Amino acid sequence: MTTVVGRYPLSTPVQRSPSAGRVSPEALFTVGAVSQYLGAATAFELFEELGPGTVALLRVAGAGAVLVLLRRSWRRRWSRTELVWTAAFGAALASMNLFFYLAIERVPLGNSVAIEFIGPIAVAAFGTRTLRSGGALALAVSGVVALAGFAPPEAQLGALFSLIAGALWAGYIILGHRVARAGMAVDGLGVGMLIGALVISPVGIIDGAAGAGGLGAAAGAPLLLAGGVAAGVLSNVIPYGIDQLVMQRLARARFALLQALLPVTATLIGLVWLSQVPSMREAVGIVAVIAAIVINRESDPAPTDVVP
Repeated sequence: MTTVVGRYPLSTPVQRSPSAGRVSPEALFTVGAVSQYLGAATAFELFEELGPGTVALLRVAGAGAVLVLLRRSWRRRWSRTELVWTAAFGAALASMNLFFYLAIERVPLGNSVAIEFIGPIAVAAFGTRTLRSGGALALAVSGVVALAGFAPPEAQLGALFSLIAGALWAGYIILGHRVARAGMAVDGLGVGMLIGALVISPVGIIDGAAGAGGLGAAAGAPLLLAGGVAAGVLSNVIPYGIDQLVMQRLARARFALLQALLPVTATLIGLVWLSQVPSMREAVGIVAVIAAIVINRESDPAPTDVVP
């Protein structure tokens, strides 16, 4: 069994765009990574007005609505089994986003992204059960310890939320492969997000009761509402679409290797956009996780996933 450590476990063959063919897949992937964490930075700016839970809700609901509208997913005939798997997938995705936002409220963006990578690395390690994948998991754990083991209590809570997000990311990957194998792919992602938004919808009320704004504040402020939806488009819709183009042109091993750019990109966005400067200890921890991602890449170089 081979497992790709990646942003999205869903892939569906699409027609290759002539304009996209003139841009290297590595460059496209980088654009997607920047978009993903610009979305996170945009969300961070909304926390004070709305609360992280409400922003997560708006992100998931907004991205899901965009995908459902683009795909016209209501035309699809859904079996009960498909809906159950899609609902579980969407609940994992929405909960992952919720805990990720709770994490980046307390720890720098790059730190949280690096810590939550423990989830997909663990999936790959237990899926392949090789010495390489086991070593990658051990290295990732050491990186997490460096990032969180000596942090103050508030940051340790943020690290805990990141680990929970990582565990949910692992579940998202496993469930996502099930959804993709059933042929639901993009439809499953969009509908799953809307179902997931319903699952976490109580956080909008909780944020409001805690004085953090909540859904009431979002409903009365169109710009804040638009900001939450924009976070979803930047973090989910654009990176997913770019990944579909990239996976047409790269072997799975190469695509998995590019995942090492994600903690780097998150750290740079945190530095430039949010003025989050990593300490030496944090930098060492992030580098350890990046090394684990590189080590954990697939060994098969054949471009078996490239669609002609």
